[in-house]
Amino acid sequence: MTKLDHEPEAVTWARKKAGLTKRALAERVGISEQLMGEIESGRRNATPANLLKIADALNCPIVLLERKRSVAPDCSGGCAVVGSQAEGSARRRSRRSSPGSGR
Repeated sequence: MTKLDHEPEAVTWARKKAGLTKRALAERVGISEQLMGEIESGRRNATPANLLKIADALNCPIVLLERKRSVAPDCSGGCAVVGSQAEGSARRRSRRSSPGSGR
């Protein structure tokens, strides 16, 4: 399944808060009622352009409708964790176990 760029529940909440039906919101955005339902249920991803139109039609900031990023960026190219507690612990362990350290 494709990762969604929007929060389906937030779209539904904002639409209901605005007092609109799916049909009325779909008409304002210029998409079908079926597509609006699929966006709200999470079966389809809203394009960035449609998400912006939805936010405009609901008079709400687009950030309210966007998927919250809780995962760190892809580090497949090699990310370094700098200054972390784990890094400091690893350095202390390696110093204790190194030959000639007297520990």
